This record gives sequence, structure tokens and C-alpha cells, in this order.
Amino acid sequence: MPTEPLRLYHSQQLLFFEPAQDDCAGFFSSQLQLPAIMFLQRGSRVLRTQWQTAKGMSQMAMTSRPPIASSRWFSESRRLMVIKPVLLADIGEGIVECEVIQWFVEPGARVEEFSPLCEVQSDKASVEITSRFSGVVKKLYYEAGEMAKVGKAFVDIDIEGDAKAEDIEPVAPEQPEKVAIPSTPIAASDSILEQKGNTISEEVTPTPQKEKGKCANLATPAVRHLSKELKIDIMDIDGTGRDGRVLKEDIYKFVKARDVADQQAPPSLASTFPQDPSIQTETVVPLSNTQLQMFKTMTRSLTIPHFLYADEVDFSNLVELRTRLNRVLSNSPVVDGRPSKLSYLPFVIKAVSLAIYQYPILNARVDVDTKTNKPCLVHRPQHNIGIAMDTPQGLMVPVIKNVGSLNIVSIAAELARLQGLAAQGKLSPADFTGGTITVTNIGSIGGTYVSPVIVEREVAILGIGRMRTVPAFDEADQVVKKQVCNFSWSADHRVIDGATMARAAEFIRTVVEEPDVMVMQLR
Repeated sequence: MPTEPLRLYHSQQLLFFEPAQDDCAGFFSSQLQLPAIMFLQRGSRVLRTQWQTAKGMSQMAMTSRPPIASSRWFSESRRLMVIKPVLLADIGEGIVECEVIQWFVEPGARVEEFSPLCEVQSDKASVEITSRFSGVVKKLYYEAGEMAKVGKAFVDIDIEGDAKAEDIEPVAPEQPEKVAIPSTPIAASDSILEQKGNTISEEVTPTPQKEKGKCANLATPAVRHLSKELKIDIMDIDGTGRDGRVLKEDIYKFVKARDVADQQAPPSLASTFPQDPSIQTETVVPLSNTQLQMFKTMTRSLTIPHFLYADEVDFSNLVELRTRLNRVLSNSPVVDGRPSKLSYLPFVIKAVSLAIYQYPILNARVDVDTKTNKPCLVHRPQHNIGIAMDTPQGLMVPVIKNVGSLNIVSIAAELARLQGLAAQGKLSPADFTGGTITVTNIGSIGGTYVSPVIVEREVAILGIGRMRTVPAFDEADQVVKKQVCNFSWSADHRVIDGATMARAAEFIRTVVEEPDVMVMQLR
């Protein structure tokens, strides 16, 4: 056994052991006997004793310090930060508010990321808003039918998902107050007054309303559409669905009960007397959401000084070309997305795109330079042509993107797609964005001439009138039949002068009257 197997060190109330350098490995492997083990055990006890002493002294030092105020605000701020407000995103085209059509959630409901929260309706399309977080819904800022502001919070979500019932402030229905009849003499016999006294008073308690389910304000889009058609407030109906949801059968029962009550009701005094025909009765009807947004947009558009230019275009050659192409399409195999028939509008749209290459100012917009704070023109390379459409919801202007890279058949296919979505009310916000110039075909409904209004952030719009058959003279002075259509242009006279508009309109007239030119101009 080595003469100096271990050395004991003492430093700052801590003990540690270090083996000697002489044959340390051999000592631990073969020559460590019982006395040495006992020595190590005693050293370990000493070490634990020293550690406990040092720990006690540190605790005494901590207790001798002045008490520190509890950081109660820290825990409270953490609690507030788990509530995430979901902001209503900007859906483009300068829309600042949307109508909340229906909610898919309610306070206390669990939602996952990208799960639907509500459906909103702008002046152009209905959009389904999804959740950005997973958690528990804490608060709804708007009721169905109210206008929600873009960029503002419309729902709060607890991302930790520990929402409790007491954390949610339920909207309690107002309790009916007791109505007290003032103490006034009642017209009765004097004997009754003498028996009951000189006044009679009583309290009338209205019958409490039936409490609605927690999902009473939720319904499917079909049910809401039916309620709007019948002009019924969905909150007036007692739903028989799950958690008080209103079903179609509930609406029909409500209408039937209402009609029966109207038939049984006695005629009013006003109906017993004939109305004076000389008195004009006015009825106030609020604007629909689409009409309200159109009112705002057109009010801003009319701040643009309009310049009108009209011309007659001979469609005779275009009629023949369209007839031949439709014959080819009808004999070709059916391909998904390809129209089976062409209208005249795709040819006009392509002609406008060809004119933009020659006159790019038609595709520009007026803006203010942020550096100089002066008006400027912003030129845009893509030809995104908006098409004004008459839909069940009102006037819509979806956009055909990048017309310069499309042929006639592709333009017709995209036009048919947008028309189908517009008829169903399913156009998305992306279908309305990015327009650079607009074409409106009022002639499909009727009307020969039109004075169209320029769309905001554009400088020109083309109105197409009704095509009609007229007699005309050919080169041999013979009377022939021609198909004539009127083109009416409105331009921003701040940046487009009459000569520029006339040259651009003449170019389009040439292309439409000689549609074979489109073949040479295809890119």
C-alpha cells in the first residue's frame, strides 16, 4: 500500500479528495482495503455536514434581507397575453368593412388553427374567415348582421385553451321589469270605490320569454338565405335543432303561424276607411350591402373628370368568323374548361388588350408620388381587364388576369368561369383584385348607347351597346345588310386627351372590323 494514498483538501468549507500520484490506478484497483473505505465514508459524512452548514448560512442571509414586493403584475400580464385577438384581414380593393353573415363558433368553443370562424360579405363576395390560432373562443365582437371593420379585432381566442365558464361574460337577456299602474281612480260604481278605497293599484308581470339555446343564432347558409327571402329575423324563431339551431322546418312553421294570426286578427281602423289617393305614401328601404358599397365606390369615381367618346363598329366580318369558329368547336371533342360556344365579348376583350400595347396609358392609374408629393402615372405591364356583370347580388366587376398572354378560347373559358361563379354568388376576393381597365357589355341586356363610369384606380372604361342590323352601302354602291355596334368610351380627362382616346378607339375598331388582324397580333 502506498505511503500517501489520499490527500485531503479543505477550501471554503468544502472537502474533496485527490488520490496520490504514485500508482493511483493500482491503488484503486487492488490495494484499497477496508481502512481506506472507512476513511472515505467518514470523509463523505464530513462533506455532507459542511454542505448543510453552508446551506443554512445562506438561508439565514436571505431571510435577513428586506422583503421584496411580490411580482403580482407579472403573473397577471402572462394571463392577458394568452388572449389573442384575431383581426379581420384586408380582402383587397379598398374594402374597409364587411357584414358578418353568420358565426360558426360561440364563446367557450374549442377551435383549431385554420378552422372556420365566421362568414363575411363584402360588396363583391362572401369570404369565410379562418382562425390563426388553436384555443378557446373567449369573445365575439360582432353579432350576425353587423358591419365588421377591416383591421380590427372581431374575435378573441385563448391560445392556452384553459377558458372557464366564469371567464366568459354571457349576454344575459334583459329581465322584464314589473309595471306598476299608478294609483288613479277607476271608472266604476261608487259602491266599489267605497269597498276598495279611493285608489286601486296592481302589479303586472309579463310572461317570461322562453330561453333560447346557446346556438340559437347559428344556422346553415341555406336557412339564412331562406330567412332573408321571407324577411324574417332568425332570432325570432324558436329552433328545434341541436342546441336551439334554427332549421328550415322551423321557418316554415313560423311563417304558417304568422299567416294564421294575421287572418284571425281584427281589421284595423285604418283599413276600414278608404285611403286618399291624393296622398302619396313613401316607403323607406335600406340599401343592401352591395348597393351601399356601390354607392360609396361610385361617389368616389365621380370625382374623376370623365371624357366621353363614342363610335360605330361594323361587326359583319366578326359575325362570320365567330360562326366558323363555333362550328369548329361544336365538332371538336369536349375538353374540360373549354367553352362549347364563343360570344362576341372575348374578341372585344382581346382587341382592347392589343390596343394597350400601342397605347399603354390606357392601362395606367393616377397616383401621388410619395417622394415629390405630386400627381404621377403608374404604368402596369399586365392587362387585367375587369368585366362588369349583372348578378343576382347586383353589379360585380371580376377581373380576367393577364389577357395579353391568352388567346380567344382561353379568354372565353375564363369569362365563362367568372360568370358561373357570379351567378352563384361564389366569387372570391382574388377574382376582383388587380383590375387595370374595364369593359361593360350593356348591349347583352339592351341599349344602344351608354355613358359608363370609370372604375376607381383606372383611367378608361369601354361600354358595348346592342348589336343591330342596319342597311348600308358597299364599295359598289349596293345596299347591303351590316351588323353594327356602338362603342362608348369614358376616359380620365386629367391624363388622357381626346386625340389619344380617338386613336386608341380607332385601333380597336380596325381590329374588330378585320378580326383576322388578331391572328397577326397574337403573342
